Amino acid sequence: MGKFDGVLLASDFDNTLIYTEAALRSGEPVPDLSPRNREALEYFMGEGGRFAVATGRALAAFRHYADKVPVNAPCVVCNGAAIYDFAKQEYLDYALLDETARRRGQEVLDRFPEVAVEAYHIDNVIHGVHPNEITHQHEHITNVAVTEAPSLLDVPLPLGKLLFEAEHEVLQQVQQTLIQKGWDQDYELIFSNKTLLEMTAKGANKGGMVRRLAKLLNISMDHVYCAGDEANDISMLTAGAMGFAPANCIQAVRDCGATIVSNAWEDAMADMVEILDKRY
Repeated sequence: MGKFDGVLLASDFDNTLIYTEAALRSGEPVPDLSPRNREALEYFMGEGGRFAVATGRALAAFRHYADKVPVNAPCVVCNGAAIYDFAKQEYLDYALLDETARRRGQEVLDRFPEVAVEAYHIDNVIHGVHPNEITHQHEHITNVAVTEAPSLLDVPLPLGKLLFEAEHEVLQQVQQTLIQKGWDQDYELIFSNKTLLEMTAKGANKGGMVRRLAKLLNISMDHVYCAGDEANDISMLTAGAMGFAPANCIQAVRDCGATIVSNAWEDAMADMVEILDKRY
């Protein structure tokens, strides 16, 4: 028996578990998990804790990094659209977008020609429509090339997520258009970055899928802890016993009541495990 038996820690990947923003800007490789973070996570898991990554990345975009991170629980991918078990190499749960979402997404592209979209197919393929510079930066940071398509209507189903890419001011107009049409009632619409607007099925967010993961693991939400730095992490930061955030997080994450630790490039995950070590 370990002190962390029955405890789940779920962490966002980019700029929480590993600081990737510098690599995005410079074009340099994504850094490895720091030795101190790795040691802390191995200690946590060695004491019975379950550690999972909860990322906005598609399976294809996280698969390249999964073996570099010591996880011992299924992971949340596609910003909460699915749970994937890397040990079994299979999906355990998902909430998918349908034909209506694909058609509505194309309406957005028709109205905003400067906007690109990445369509996350459940079969480990990322399709790109109207790819732009932001798309190419994202390809570098995820280490996955998009498969270009002339239209979203040419992208095969099923899809876990649509990721709209443009400058923030344009994406704010996109979000407002979706809300004015009432489509926000059917989807989760959330920024994961100023230049990235996520669209998933209603209820398919990180918080909702972490709850499903905890249920699969038979872990009470009173013993679930989550970590993240962006707006798309707030639903899980407020779902469990405590939310953590690196000091590089956005103001909205601070405002949600997350416990702030050091910056992601300063071994934030190790700080979180130290707090849990005192709590149990």
